[in-house]
Amino acid sequence: MESTFPQALQHLAPAWGPLARTAANVLIILVLTWAAQALLSRALQRFRAYIEARAHGAEEAKRAGTLCRAFRYLGSTAVFGVAAMLLMNEFGISIAPVLATAGVAGIAIGFGAQSLVRDYFSGLFLLLEDQIRQGDVVQVAGIGGQVEEVTLRYVRLRDFDGHVHFVPNGEIKIVTNRTRDYAHAVVDAGVAYRENVDEALGVMLAVGRELRADPAWAARILDDIEMIGVERWADSAVVLRCRIRVVPIEQWNVRREYLRRLKIEFDRRRIEIPFPHLTVFAGEAKDGSAPAFRLRERA
Repeated sequence: MESTFPQALQHLAPAWGPLARTAANVLIILVLTWAAQALLSRALQRFRAYIEARAHGAEEAKRAGTLCRAFRYLGSTAVFGVAAMLLMNEFGISIAPVLATAGVAGIAIGFGAQSLVRDYFSGLFLLLEDQIRQGDVVQVAGIGGQVEEVTLRYVRLRDFDGHVHFVPNGEIKIVTNRTRDYAHAVVDAGVAYRENVDEALGVMLAVGRELRADPAWAARILDDIEMIGVERWADSAVVLRCRIRVVPIEQWNVRREYLRRLKIEFDRRRIEIPFPHLTVFAGEAKDGSAPAFRLRERA
């Protein structure tokens, strides 16, 4: 009995040896995967900090953040893909047939999912060409809103009503970015035809200068107001146009405040802002006499 137990262990040793080596290799692969993921995350954080430290403005810092998120997604996919193939090899699953099958399946999926491939390629160029950044206000695929997230697959927008839109990158043909570098607050003001146009233009110029001199608004306005002049003759008004160069995303706020002040100044100077009128003409006889016209009240 004393010699039987050691002999049994000697018989089990050849069977446990490969299993122990496989377990050790799997553990090493998992540790290396974790280390690679941590190294990737740390490298991207340092890259982002390096770019933000040398950025000339908030726009470049936003671009660095967007690119880092895309690179983290690509890097994580590559790391986990390599780890999965190494684990399959350790468990005795041949990689070559899997790769061959994946290649054939990839071709079939490519034909069946062309829109998905187009989304990823379009998203890659959107990021590389710096067309959209997180925080921008854009118009894409007929939808406008503020960019909350940019990935290789889609762009997530939130409109003024708070609705969230997911726009696939492959559907984006034209990007209208309303908050890149600077913007213009364009204002059209209508005055009555009987008003002095030069006087109205002078009032608009004075209100624009007063707005820029206000400390509460000076940081948002980049330049003096630019008077465009008479834009058009409308049905009941002469439309005057001006514009103010402002920092990105502030054009709407500046425009609202300018219109508020302009209305107050027009009222103070008694400059008429026309509104729809209805003139009732009762007609007249051939001899020039007008028939009696009486407004009847209904019970």
